[in-house]
Amino acid sequence: MTHHQNLKIIAPVGLSGSGKTTALTHFTDKDIPKVHIGNMAYEIMAERGIAKGEENEKAFRVAIREEKGPEVYAKRAAEQIHKLAEAGQHRVILDGLYSWDEYKYLRHEFPGELTVVAVVAPKHLRYHWLENREDRPQSQQVTMERDRHEIEDIQKGGPIAAADYFVMNDGTFERFYEQLDEIARETDFLA
Repeated sequence: MTHHQNLKIIAPVGLSGSGKTTALTHFTDKDIPKVHIGNMAYEIMAERGIAKGEENEKAFRVAIREEKGPEVYAKRAAEQIHKLAEAGQHRVILDGLYSWDEYKYLRHEFPGELTVVAVVAPKHLRYHWLENREDRPQSQQVTMERDRHEIEDIQKGGPIAAADYFVMNDGTFERFYEQLDEIARETDFLA
């Protein structure tokens, strides 16, 4: 655990279709670097010479957590955040904080520096948006199954429930961005 002067990390969390990606883009468009926990699996697979592909990835994700512990990706993300901070970067967006184990590890690793923002939207809106999105639309049945998987298997509910802030995404983009900017100002993420 290394404390960095003025380091601020925002980690949007939420179920599929809630607006996490829109929140992430809102900040990365301001030239704030992003560390993506989800990419950690691909990096480790590449280092070990394991080919990409859904079957390999599924098996690898289970095996690596058994081998290195449930917070393996969070540890790797923390290393990248420390490198950015050492290089003088004071603002980081953390993408892909999912599990309770990752949440606990990162809270301990970055005390007072990590702000978890839950992006929430009514279920009927999330389902509608996912069904009608241009990139990878999915049926309500698929979304229901994904919700179950994210809550039961990945344990996404813990970080959402324990978030520092909640942003309700049920209105305009303008209102959504206003809420995000308000949190960023309140936490000194944006000066």
